[in-house]
Amino acid sequence: MSTPFRIGLYGGTFDPIHNGHLHVIQQLFTLNIVDELVLVPAGEPWLRSRAPFASGDDRLAMAELAVKELPEIIQSRVTVSDLEVGRTGSTYTIDTVQELEAERPDAKWLLILGSDAYESIEQWHRSGELQELIEIVVVAREGKGMDIQALPISASQVRREIQNNPEEVKDIPESVWTYIKERHLYASK
Repeated sequence: MSTPFRIGLYGGTFDPIHNGHLHVIQQLFTLNIVDELVLVPAGEPWLRSRAPFASGDDRLAMAELAVKELPEIIQSRVTVSDLEVGRTGSTYTIDTVQELEAERPDAKWLLILGSDAYESIEQWHRSGELQELIEIVVVAREGKGMDIQALPISASQVRREIQNNPEEVKDIPESVWTYIKERHLYASK
C-alpha cells in the first residue's frame, strides 16, 4: 500500500512573514515531513489580544512574495491560501482544516505549529475535534517539539526593527521589505 500524499498546513499571522518562517518551510521539505505545503495567513485570529498590524490583504501579499524567494524546487510545492483572510469575523483553524480536507480528501493533512502556539492549543476553538481531525507536527521554538534549528526571529522583533532602525532591517526577504517600505507598513505602530 502506498503512503498517502502529505500536505502540511502552516498557518500564522505572518505580520510580517520573516526568514524564520521560511526556514521552517524549507526544513519541512528537507526533512521530508511534507510533500506539499499550504501557507495560510490568519484572517481575524480570535485568540489574539489585538488585531494584526497589517491588513489581511497585505499579509497575504507579503506571504506570496516571500514564497517566491524560496528555492524553486520548494516554491513549486508551496501554495498561499486566502481562505482565512477572505472570511469575515473570527477565523478558526478547525474550519480551515475541514475546508482544505474536503478539497483533498485523498491526502494526509498535517498541521504545522510552533511549540509556542501548541502550548495554547487547548484554548483553541473546538480543540478536541481539531486534534482528532488532523495530525499535529510541533516545531520546537524555545520549547518541546521537532528540532529544526529554528531561527530566533519573531514578527514583533522585525516590527521593532522597522520602527527603530529602518536602515538595518534584516530577517525578512528583500521583496517583503520592499513591499513594507512602499506601503509604509509598521512605521508608526
